[in-house]
Amino acid sequence: MKSISLVVVALLLGVASGEILNKGWWKNAVFYQVYPRSFMDSNGDGIGDLKGITDKLSYFQETGITAIWLSPINVSPMVDNGYDISDFRNIDPQFGTLDDLKNLIQKAKSLRVKVVLDLVPNHTSDKHDWFQLSQNRTKNYEDYYIWNDGKKIGNVTVPPNNWLSVFNSSAWTFHEGRNQYYFHQFYKPQPDLNYRNEAVQKEMKDIIEYWLDIGFDGFRIDAVPHLFEGDITKDEPTATDIPPDAVVGRDHVTLNHTLTKDQPETYELIKSWRKIVDDYANKRNQTEKVILTEAYTSWPNTLNYYNSGSNVPFNFKFITDADAKSSPAHFKEIIDNWMSGKPKDGIANWVMGNHDRVRVATRYPGREDHMIMLEMILPGIAVTYYGEEIGMEDNNHFNFTEFRDPCRTPFQWDSSKNAGFSTGNKTWLPVNPNYVTVNLEEQKKSNESHYKLYTELIKLRKSDVLMNGNLQTVVLNNDVLAVIRKTNKNAVTLLMNFNQNSSVSVNLNDLVYQEQPEIKLKSVGSNLNQTSIELSKLQVPAGAAIVLLTTNSAASIGISIFSFLPLLLHFYRS
Repeated sequence: MKSISLVVVALLLGVASGEILNKGWWKNAVFYQVYPRSFMDSNGDGIGDLKGITDKLSYFQETGITAIWLSPINVSPMVDNGYDISDFRNIDPQFGTLDDLKNLIQKAKSLRVKVVLDLVPNHTSDKHDWFQLSQNRTKNYEDYYIWNDGKKIGNVTVPPNNWLSVFNSSAWTFHEGRNQYYFHQFYKPQPDLNYRNEAVQKEMKDIIEYWLDIGFDGFRIDAVPHLFEGDITKDEPTATDIPPDAVVGRDHVTLNHTLTKDQPETYELIKSWRKIVDDYANKRNQTEKVILTEAYTSWPNTLNYYNSGSNVPFNFKFITDADAKSSPAHFKEIIDNWMSGKPKDGIANWVMGNHDRVRVATRYPGREDHMIMLEMILPGIAVTYYGEEIGMEDNNHFNFTEFRDPCRTPFQWDSSKNAGFSTGNKTWLPVNPNYVTVNLEEQKKSNESHYKLYTELIKLRKSDVLMNGNLQTVVLNNDVLAVIRKTNKNAVTLLMNFNQNSSVSVNLNDLVYQEQPEIKLKSVGSNLNQTSIELSKLQVPAGAAIVLLTTNSAASIGISIFSFLPLLLHFYRS
């Protein structure tokens, strides 16, 4: 009886002490960015909503998605499509209600699909209660934002420094009511929060815990490099490499942002948020919460987030540092730099598109499959922007006022009215006219399609060689990039032909195993029909990408011999 009591006590102590469960669930994940306004409209008003996403959750399960990340759904005046939040704790009515969100999360969990929230901590809307109180100098809220008297030049009051907004022009706006300037890294109605104020840090801590209580599995944190600023009395230096069409004193690119980005305190703040989510999961015996960080910054600054609490410091290098004109050698350099630069225990990630950038199918015309195949074959995490899996392109067939709108148009579900996105007479942004042929329903029926390739890649990612194999990148005959993943048993090799005009013969004899070569996957339209494969002169069609599987039978023989050793030893000793 005493021993049973001790076991019970031990179990109770174990529960009481807490434990973070399912650590590392995100390490080989496919994260899928849902842009709620454009994913699925459930009520015919032309705007996507939470019920629409809920109705389509089975799509993520059948596709093989690990987790969805919801772009902002908070209450917002929509100056910046939800990235200007006026209430961090509620849902904008155009998307639905808090109950709709809870239903979405509950159903997602039943389907084993995790849900991540877009957290926008750098700034608020100028309609937020905090800003309204701060502009009136209300006690306790006076320093929630970054205010400054400016400086006098003669009889004229001007901003305190030369800092510029990411969206160009001065980052300072004069507020008549308070008779001071306020700082905004982005649009004027998006005043920056003052994280040097501990009360603001406490507010964001409470908001993080609030959404964890709702059931989110983690956060994608927006605009991380901008969280802190340096000495307001100082100007930023002029950039050394200014584009010819940029205007000095107006355009953000004309300054070297030594004071408005990448301040040391930023990394400490992310560490504190890491502690919040870890403590939360630990105390409640919950699955590990993931943190993904958005940071358009230098290699060293981006990689430093690995050591500051971010599981996934987004790797935008195939967006910012490469394009359709890039060579295989440049692609190899990007891959090798990330893999060698990250901490040994850091997990790589690969991002090919998002809501702020031209779609991958438009940036790399005719090579969208190459880019998706690349991110799926490389080690670590793949991040998909909605529609990439079916080859959606930017819609440039309408007069848009927001420069990012072409990459944000509605998801193309089928060839019916509004691409099956909405039953309404008008959608918030026009559907791309190519939806008649480029849509999910059509690609599911087709023998060969972007979507079918995408789902097969996700299945392949679950193999031991892609989860645990080492990585080698090689440029062959100047035109072909080989990305080789290998264990002692198998090899998976991605071959990308950058030559759009000619097929290229490559010799793989010294790079991969020789047995059972099989072309497992190929880019759409590659016209590859090889039945016999000669690894010494494998032809990669012009502009094509293929995935080759090979086997090392010697490893299997070795394993078989070792499995018989105990039996042989038994007979020898007897």
